[in-house]
Amino acid sequence: MKKPAYLTDDVIKRAVVNALNEDLGGDDYAANDITANLIPSETAAKATLITREDMVVCGVDWVNCAFHTVNPDLQLEWQVGDGDFVSANSQLLEISGNARAILTAERTALNFLQTLSATATQTHHYTQLIGHSKTQLLDTRKTLPGMRLAQKYAVLCGGGSNHRIGLFDAFLIKENHIAACGSIAAAVATARSQVTDKRVEVEVESIEELTQAIAAGADIVMLDNFPLHLIHEAVELAQGHCKLEVSGNITDADLQLLATTGVDFISSGALTKSVQAIDLSLRLFMQL
Repeated sequence: MKKPAYLTDDVIKRAVVNALNEDLGGDDYAANDITANLIPSETAAKATLITREDMVVCGVDWVNCAFHTVNPDLQLEWQVGDGDFVSANSQLLEISGNARAILTAERTALNFLQTLSATATQTHHYTQLIGHSKTQLLDTRKTLPGMRLAQKYAVLCGGGSNHRIGLFDAFLIKENHIAACGSIAAAVATARSQVTDKRVEVEVESIEELTQAIAAGADIVMLDNFPLHLIHEAVELAQGHCKLEVSGNITDADLQLLATTGVDFISSGALTKSVQAIDLSLRLFMQL
């Protein structure tokens, strides 16, 4: 899976180093894992990593970085890659080298892999539900703190698409912005005058607000918690004027119904904020 431009090696390295330092109380990795240091320093081992459940893989580079930051001599042999769907009890990875180093890096590496794979797996599930339609699945900014770019990448691995990365790359004018600006028209006009090359999206809560957003020239209108019959009406009104996005407490059943309405996008915070980590298991074997 090709990484997007926003996900550089430096971004991954910083995240991994911060996580290792958090786990080890500093950057003296060889000395600070007091439990791993029960093992003789030159002991060699081999470890295998398996998944206990079906999953879409995401996080290979984070795992590699974690193990190699602790000990660059560790050998990692992957049987899978980011974006691959694998079945329960499949082997993902084999690691060879210093036993202490493997165990020191294990938790940090698995934390990244199980969390990012959870987002990729949930995204894959959702995209399968709407695969018959033209509707695109989007993520949101409801990401784990410090994990924004990693989770956005995980959504891509699962077959979804990214909404805006942050507050800097697109306008999303919501209820409080509208109230502070005075109206939808005023908010959109100000956005157009201040930044000319950014997408302008407006969140609305009624058909009346939708008509105002269309008249103001919004590129996308987000329908917040609209009932199904009003979404159908909104699709008719917006045709030829703007794209439509739906959002708000969306379940599996909702996804399939919403995709039949003709909306352009469905966004879901559940892809990143409330996933359950994939169940992984690493077993260590002493090398003879």
